[in-house]
Amino acid sequence: MKYTKNSLLSKTALTCVKRFATFAASPMLRRQTMTTTKGAAKKTPLGITWLGHSAFRFDTPGGKVLLIDPWLDNPKAPSNAKQLHKVDAILITHGHNDHIGNCVEIATRTNAMVVAIYEVANYLGKKGVPNVCGINKSGTFVFEGIAITMVDANHSSGIDSDGIPLAGADPAGFVITFENGSRVYHAGDTGVFLDMKLIADLYKPDIVLLPIGGFYTMGPREAAKACELLNPKIIIGMHYGTFPVLGGTPQELKKDLPPRYKKKLRILEPGVRAEF
Repeated sequence: MKYTKNSLLSKTALTCVKRFATFAASPMLRRQTMTTTKGAAKKTPLGITWLGHSAFRFDTPGGKVLLIDPWLDNPKAPSNAKQLHKVDAILITHGHNDHIGNCVEIATRTNAMVVAIYEVANYLGKKGVPNVCGINKSGTFVFEGIAITMVDANHSSGIDSDGIPLAGADPAGFVITFENGSRVYHAGDTGVFLDMKLIADLYKPDIVLLPIGGFYTMGPREAAKACELLNPKIIIGMHYGTFPVLGGTPQELKKDLPPRYKKKLRILEPGVRAEF
């Protein structure tokens, strides 16, 4: 990957590289950042708020606010979803407009760092987002003590730009390791795929956020199989009920889950914070 002086991304991309290079080069910093500590971060729970569709807010144990796929005009979003006074980072799984959503508006107003696959990050940088970090699958960006790893997703993509689809930009998911060691896997838009077992083996996510609506993504039956591959402690459904075609429900997912996973399902209400 080349960075040029004329590239809109060069400054922010190099900042990403420098931040991670400093982290990787220092064993002491790595231990301080990634190891679960006995301090406030360990005692403070991770707050997760579903904002409808695939949008989530994370209030981290270290006091940061992260958003994923902030389409906050979706029909299930709470009325106050866009009343965000502080956002530290925004993660975008792919370029469809129901996932980029209100990213440009929020990131511009809050100066949040936006993390996305390289082509989407480049696009957002050209749209005026001041802080972007373009990474790629299996890459990790460490932001303020939070490790953000991009993983695969099985979906179509491209970038929706003013009604004109632009080619490029694979879909992705994220595994996020928070300050207290909790690991969350947001699958993005995807069908079930066997490499979810590899995600489980490598990253061991505690909490999985899986699409269950069907039609554009996996439905309850496929999501239940994904849970067998991922073996999580907590299961949360997303990307359902937004439109009539997204008809899968958490109740159907529970029915399809093997007995040992049924008690792990948590049903979140839009706008209501859950703590883990």
